[in-house]
Amino acid sequence: MTSKEKSAELVNKYVHVFSCPICKSPMKVTHLKSLVCLNNHTFDFAKQGYVNMLTRSTNSHYNRELFKARHQIIMESGLHVLLHEKISEVINEHMNAINEEILILDAGCGEGSHLQRILDECNNETVIGVGIDISKEGIRMAASNYKDSIWLVGDLANSPLAVQSCQVILNILSPANYKDFRRILVPDGLVIKVVPRSNYLKELRETLFDDTDKKSYKNDETVSLFKKHFHLVDIFNLRYTQELTQTELTNLAQMSPLAWNSKKEHIDHFTNQDTSEITIDLDILVGINKLTKGGREYGKCMY
Repeated sequence: MTSKEKSAELVNKYVHVFSCPICKSPMKVTHLKSLVCLNNHTFDFAKQGYVNMLTRSTNSHYNRELFKARHQIIMESGLHVLLHEKISEVINEHMNAINEEILILDAGCGEGSHLQRILDECNNETVIGVGIDISKEGIRMAASNYKDSIWLVGDLANSPLAVQSCQVILNILSPANYKDFRRILVPDGLVIKVVPRSNYLKELRETLFDDTDKKSYKNDETVSLFKKHFHLVDIFNLRYTQELTQTELTNLAQMSPLAWNSKKEHIDHFTNQDTSEITIDLDILVGINKLTKGGREYGKCMY
């Protein structure tokens, strides 16, 4: 059986969670080749096993080289191990109160490595992972590397998932669309958002930017917006340093949007170091999709 057919079988098992991104009608898998809705809008499985469910063309700065570097940092350097452990701990505590299959959506999953590491840490057969990203290159790599999850090219503002289809949503260092998150998250479902704090990757920022405004980052507005949409139950701060090799520093610079508009000499100065301590400084926001007794949403959905 090909990767395409295996993926189609997996999607067919969970086809009830899909909703056509064009007309919002239910979908079905046909001939292990396509996802088709009641109005015959059709989305084919790629040979790698993913499905492109975008309804419009997009341009992305995120290329294969960036995702290869990201994969190597996440899967090989150990830079994010503590992050994955903490997120999986939160999910496992949440799952203890649920006696059904758990769908974890990674919204803005890139090439899928964060989701894969978290699923490995959760180590639970009742969990299915779904990754969605607007970058076809990232999803193609995810589908090639991680065969036990569902991978979708899609728009976070118009995700191809049904109302109340997800028990957990991850949003790791990625933009969010809280209106759609609330649509697809079950009542009392869990949303975990990871945002940078002021010292996140400070060594890279300080090398790349002469402008002092870009040397640091404040997440106050991001946290405030999150609290408007979800009942905030916890915030965990992760702060630590780890030494990276020259190869790892090169990968870190290559995977980071911080380097996109930076001067070449600044990037070279950073990547030519034999080793360097790198600071991880993150907030993990844990929210619940709360409803009032009358069924109205907790908080006000606004961007």
